[in-house]
Amino acid sequence: MSRQGGHLALAWMSLQLLLWHESVTIEVPQDPKILADLRQPPTITKQSVKDYIVDPRDNIIIECEAKGNPVPTFSWRRNGKFFNIGKDLRVTMQKRSGTLEIEFRNGGRPEDYEGEYQCFAGNDYGMAMSNKILLRVSKAPLWPKEVLEPVVVTEGSSLVLSCNPPPGLPPPVTFWISSLMMPIRQDKRVSMGLNGDLYFSNVMAQDAQNDYSCSARFLFTHTIQQKNPFTLKVLTNDPYNDTSYNDSDPYGGRKVAESMPTFLSPLGSESSKMVLRDEQLLLECIAAGLPTPAIKWFKKGGDLPGHKVKFEMYNKTMKIINVSEEDAGEYVCMANNHLGSIRHSIFVQVRAAPYWLDKPTNLVLAPEENGRLVCRANGNPKPTIQWLVNSIPIDSSLPDPSRQLMGDTIIFRSVQMGSSAVYQCNASNQHGYLLANAFVSVIDMRPRMLGLKNQLIKVIENNRTFLDCPFFGSPIPELRWFKNGQGSGLDGGQYRVYVNGTLEIKRAKAMDEGTYTCVASSILGMAENQVRLEVKEPSRIVLAPEHQSAVRGSTARFNCKVKFDPSLPVTVTWTKDDKPIHLGRRLRKDDETLTIANINEADEGTYVCTVKTEIDQDSASARLTVLEEASLNPSVSSALPPDRPDPPMDLELSDPAARSVRLTWIPGNDHRSPVTEFLVQFEEDRWEPGRWQDLATYPGDLTSVILQLAPFVNYQFRVIAINAVGQSVASVPSPKYQTSSAAPDVIPRGLRGWGSEKDNMEITWEPLLDLEKNGPNLHYSVWWRRKDSDGEWNNVTTTGTKHVVHNTETYVPYEIKIQARNDLGAGPESNLVIGYSGEDKPTSAPTDLHISKVDSTKGNIHWKPVNQDSVRGEFKEYRLYYWRKASHVPGLVFSKENKTKGFYTTMAQPSAILSDLVPFSHYQMFMVVANNHYEGPPSNSVEFSTKEGVPDAPSFFRIKRRGFDSIHLEWGKPTEPNGLLIGYRLKYQAANGSREGRPHLETFLPNVTEFTLRLPDRSTRYNFYLSALTTVGAGEVIIEESPFFTNEENFTDATGLVVAEREIWNLTVDHNSNYANINWRHNFPPSSIDFVLELTLDSNKTMKTVPVTHQPPITMKDLIAGAKYHLRVYSHELSSITSKSVTFETKAAYIDQVDIATQGWFIGLMCAIALIILILLIVCFIKRSRGGKYPVRDKKDLPLDSVDHKDPDGSFDYHSDEDNKPLQGSQTSLEGNVKESDDSLVDYGEGGDGQFNEDGSFIGQYTVKKDKDETEGNESSEATSPVNALYSLA
Repeated sequence: MSRQGGHLALAWMSLQLLLWHESVTIEVPQDPKILADLRQPPTITKQSVKDYIVDPRDNIIIECEAKGNPVPTFSWRRNGKFFNIGKDLRVTMQKRSGTLEIEFRNGGRPEDYEGEYQCFAGNDYGMAMSNKILLRVSKAPLWPKEVLEPVVVTEGSSLVLSCNPPPGLPPPVTFWISSLMMPIRQDKRVSMGLNGDLYFSNVMAQDAQNDYSCSARFLFTHTIQQKNPFTLKVLTNDPYNDTSYNDSDPYGGRKVAESMPTFLSPLGSESSKMVLRDEQLLLECIAAGLPTPAIKWFKKGGDLPGHKVKFEMYNKTMKIINVSEEDAGEYVCMANNHLGSIRHSIFVQVRAAPYWLDKPTNLVLAPEENGRLVCRANGNPKPTIQWLVNSIPIDSSLPDPSRQLMGDTIIFRSVQMGSSAVYQCNASNQHGYLLANAFVSVIDMRPRMLGLKNQLIKVIENNRTFLDCPFFGSPIPELRWFKNGQGSGLDGGQYRVYVNGTLEIKRAKAMDEGTYTCVASSILGMAENQVRLEVKEPSRIVLAPEHQSAVRGSTARFNCKVKFDPSLPVTVTWTKDDKPIHLGRRLRKDDETLTIANINEADEGTYVCTVKTEIDQDSASARLTVLEEASLNPSVSSALPPDRPDPPMDLELSDPAARSVRLTWIPGNDHRSPVTEFLVQFEEDRWEPGRWQDLATYPGDLTSVILQLAPFVNYQFRVIAINAVGQSVASVPSPKYQTSSAAPDVIPRGLRGWGSEKDNMEITWEPLLDLEKNGPNLHYSVWWRRKDSDGEWNNVTTTGTKHVVHNTETYVPYEIKIQARNDLGAGPESNLVIGYSGEDKPTSAPTDLHISKVDSTKGNIHWKPVNQDSVRGEFKEYRLYYWRKASHVPGLVFSKENKTKGFYTTMAQPSAILSDLVPFSHYQMFMVVANNHYEGPPSNSVEFSTKEGVPDAPSFFRIKRRGFDSIHLEWGKPTEPNGLLIGYRLKYQAANGSREGRPHLETFLPNVTEFTLRLPDRSTRYNFYLSALTTVGAGEVIIEESPFFTNEENFTDATGLVVAEREIWNLTVDHNSNYANINWRHNFPPSSIDFVLELTLDSNKTMKTVPVTHQPPITMKDLIAGAKYHLRVYSHELSSITSKSVTFETKAAYIDQVDIATQGWFIGLMCAIALIILILLIVCFIKRSRGGKYPVRDKKDLPLDSVDHKDPDGSFDYHSDEDNKPLQGSQTSLEGNVKESDDSLVDYGEGGDGQFNEDGSFIGQYTVKKDKDETEGNESSEATSPVNALYSLA
């Protein structure tokens, strides 16, 4: 009978799997047109909560909304009976909804409508139902009147003041206050319990008062009600004096009897509590006693769930959130003072209301299709599952031949159009229930296209492309794609069709352009749509901008040459530091260049050129660095590059504090590269004198910072400036600064306890760093005790970093903590750390080791585990030792190395997979159990053999070209044949770029290891695929490609002449600052001149390639001045033929040197000097010819212009109006007439006493003759005429 039951279960599982593969639910798209035509059963979309409490002052609204097509109609049941809404004038139902509203404006009691409500929504295709909604009206009953007698207790006794609030709905929140509406102070001694009572662990004299009042706050009505107050009288041995109270002696010197702890709540030694899964567990322990007991919590047999446990009310309440089954067990609370301790055990049971494992979902099927609804739930106790159809139990519903109920699953086969319905699954146990609606909708609909019609798609060449064709139909249509209305459906190769109708083209080419048609067809009809595909060339930047440095005031140019598809509109934009550039007089842009004139510091930044079309974009960036102006000395021909900054100066200390001080400095010259940060270093003379250590870094705009310091250190500081070039040298050190001592504030790190022997435990930790000692005489206090013993702590004080505890039991847990101390005091204590004493050798061995299901490379191993107590330490793993004992391949040499593999498992019947075995081999193995230090005795030894497998790849595969018409291949036998070798398989096919020709296949006997292939065409190259064979099959394939000429020996052509191999040699570079002339030699024929220049920038390893299609030499432009490059040349067709790499460095940037003799200003200056010399010669000639009489021309007095004239650009024009006047002799006066000048020098003398030498030269000093009228009108001095000046020089 049991065998028959097993067959039935197996058949049922097989049927389930079959239906899983056969059932295909239809996904209905959210397309408005389809949804309007689609008929579907109703679905509940909104409903009130199951436990629904309402405010009696408001109208009652019970929500119920649903969707469906046709629109559903609604009905209600109350307490299991039909609720006739039309007969109750207070009840109305909202339009197009099932929501009920009960109004009380015209009287009526809300309590009359309490009960259980359930909503039903139905249409022609089924009936959906809501949860059962329990409607209750909130209640806030009054506190019963009672007369409370005064409570009289003796000082030191315990006390409980009961609250007993009236039962409300929902229950009220309780709290205790005085008559002044002030809350009663609660602490470790006085606290409120979960039931609202006020507990006194021990009563003190100051507790006596007459207004202990319990209050209840009702949430719905927002009201607070108070119980009559308690009067508390405390009897003391001596009169109580308020002034005698203090914290150290709360009893004012009176003798009060001390008492051991006793529990006030809960009572007795044990209790129990039940909590539901995912709810909150609250456990309470309140104890009486004097002194006030401390409360601690434990969980027997495990640890408290630290991530979700919380202690409240001074440790008297333990709260665990989101309770799970793992939280069940025995919890122990312990109350203790110095007189003793007591314990109370609380046994917690975790039950669970039903929760979903597999919630049923809507099922949309086409006629004749299969499907299933699954309803799985769990709970404690396990819930029962009930199925309903259209709110009627499935057993009472009309039979449906396409439906079969199998426990928690309903299976549908070959559904028909009338099979649509709403199914309800109800999972319930004593703690609650779950209800889920899931409809089965059987629809038929002709295929429809959902996307836009006749779309135009533009894509970039070589990109992965997707053509969408969304469709819908029931049954699910078959979709096929066609190109240009011809040929069979597109699928395979570079095309792939997805189930949603999308066609993928893996790499779009120009040949892929055209009109694509997608056709969806089913038995009900067909629909089609077209997509026009255009393949465009990519937009890219072929000449990118390059980083450059420019002198302030000069002009910079960034290149950005782009290439794009001419049929696409394109835009080229520039940004600076991610912000748009505003073009104008200084910033100009043409098709390929951005020009920045008159550069200033604001122009420095990163410039990005972006070329963008409607379907793609490309961008490139370059940085502009603005340098200071070049020296005015013409001999300086190059702009100064940025350099490291100078060190900061004048370090000062101020604002001293116990652990901080302010450091201020003056930054040095940044040398054309702004300082980005300052590094502050320190040196101390106690622990490591002479060693400078980093303290902190600060932004480059700060010059005064507060340094955070450690106590007990004699500091000295220095500052280093950092810019983009590098670090400055360190500054001159600051004055020294000594911080005061303090107690340690750091907990020693790395505390652990472990056993080095089986009867000891070594407690170790890391010493505090020198800067963490904080004071003299550092030492450590260490405590330890047996875990869960509650015994006294053992402790020791030491200056070392290790303490050994001797005479311990084997592998016992200990609690350990540590504290650092010095002469100033103690530091903080560490958290408790669990350590273990030493381990010993395990005493037991795994038994019944055996292996099953052995194939060529793996097998399943099984064993019986050891008792965990026999491990005598921390269980680490089951360790398997195995080795290859023999090979079934005759004469094979192999390694017998021992191998190990570990398995960590605590299962009662452990098993594991042993993999990475060598096929066709004989193995032996045994197993041990291991802890961290020792292995136990070995298990039984097991021998087994692996099956034959496929061989490894041949040990080598060489291909040599012997001539124009043959290729010779050689290979070696596999290192591991993994079986009996029966031969080799060679597949080869002609290769032309990415395309391969028709494959050819050759097979060889196992003793054949070479093959010569005759070439039908001299230019043909081949790909070769070689593998070894056993009876199991072919092994790993090794792939080789026929070699290039450069890897071959010299060979002869058809004429018998030796043809030299192709070479590139003698690569030379003649370089300047921004270009280089490159030349090389080669022996390629003229028809094969196709080279590539590869240029690598040494600073950032940026690589640039330039194709060359003509004979060298060539010129490479746009190089970076002063940069190092690596250059090589290689063949474009045969990339392995390359020149040797050449390294060169361009000349530094310079300001263009010009020939001064060709400059206009220099020519003008020389002409002026020549003219002056000529005039001097003329004056000398006149002087000698006239005998000492000198013509002196009169000069018109003109005042200087008091206003400086400025050019439009802001510079000053220093040319006077004299520059625009005609020369003397034809000078125009201000009145417009010409004034004749006198020839007599006497008129210009002082009193006519001018003197002459014997040769007629003038001796006296010249003075300008003054016109009396003009002198009176303008007393300013006059400028000397240029001609008069020349006469004076003569």
